[in-house]
Amino acid sequence: MAERENVGADIHVAGLVQGVGYRYFTERAALRNGVVGWSKNLPDGRVMLDVEGDKVAIESFIRELEAGPSLARVDRVDVSWKQFRGRYDKFFIKF
Repeated sequence: MAERENVGADIHVAGLVQGVGYRYFTERAALRNGVVGWSKNLPDGRVMLDVEGDKVAIESFIRELEAGPSLARVDRVDVSWKQFRGRYDKFFIKF
């Protein structure tokens, strides 16, 4: 079995992702996958996330982000992998 690796990721989600419960969806998906960090709306209409956790868990989380909640339309999910820093102990929404 492969060794688990903790990593970080900056994620930007584009499409119809504001005003449709997308950030609350990210919070529930993070909890399901054991991912910590935060999500917030950006002025340009995207949602930004800064997350940390097991790489396999984050990859599963990203697949959920690509699907999104029923009212959303996800056009693109951009991921930048980065070093794990252990900065978060939970997932939260930034307002």
